[in-house]
Amino acid sequence: MAVFSDKISLSTKGFCDVHDITPRLREILSESGLREGVLSVILAGSTGGITTIEYERGVLADLCEVLEKITPSNKSYHHDAAWGDGNGFSHLRSALIGASASIPFSNGKLILGTWQQVVFLDFDNRPRERTLHVQLVGEK
Repeated sequence: MAVFSDKISLSTKGFCDVHDITPRLREILSESGLREGVLSVILAGSTGGITTIEYERGVLADLCEVLEKITPSNKSYHHDAAWGDGNGFSHLRSALIGASASIPFSNGKLILGTWQQVVFLDFDNRPRERTLHVQLVGEK
């Protein structure tokens, strides 16, 4: 069993800025030399999310609109009172979507559906520099 680690750096805009990280994850898998195992990716932070979805403009807009309905960005949250940073909604969205994902791989390829991509969503209320940590565990 081998372990391979890497990072993905992103400059994000906030407010449901969506990034398709699938191509970079495929590159990292290729660089690892591993053939069978599991890839995990995590944001070391609490105002972003990682999930799978079809990376298509309409469904991405739908996702962001649903999150706005569930956790409106113009509402006051207890977190905002505690810290004064106005991003309580982004923490809740991160908790709902989750800040990590694990994707199995076989024959050196991620196991994803035809229209399924892995995306990072930045929910914060300002631009940020993000680091996603990627770790693969598997065999050559």
